[in-house]
Amino acid sequence: QLQLVESGGRLVQAGGSLRLSCAASGRAFSSYDMGWFRQAPGKEREFVAAINWNSGSRYYADSVKGRFTISRDNAKKSVYLQMNSLKPEDTAVYYCAAKINTGDYYDKSKYPYWGQGTQVTVSS
Repeated sequence: QLQLVESGGRLVQAGGSLRLSCAASGRAFSSYDMGWFRQAPGKEREFVAAINWNSGSRYYADSVKGRFTISRDNAKKSVYLQMNSLKPEDTAVYYCAAKINTGDYYDKSKYPYWGQGTQVTVSS
């Protein structure tokens, strides 16, 4: 079992930056691939970024490439999402998720463990 808790979301102006954190508790965090997803009001939850267990591979949605960076610290059982050049369309609840190494980083149905989410609001 893995428990995930996100933090760092807040109101920020367009063009600004935020760093989201996700702290995990439970066993074998370093065995899990980690992902960030987001859900805007009235929309489906969508993939944002993912990182494999040893940080050897990173994946990004086209909409955030070049602006967001995912990283992890296995010693601290944490994963991070650095978000730069934020846009109003980035406004959403951001969720941290974890899965074992089953491939397909983009599919939210492959992630059995989820945090409660943290709200990011970008004002224009």
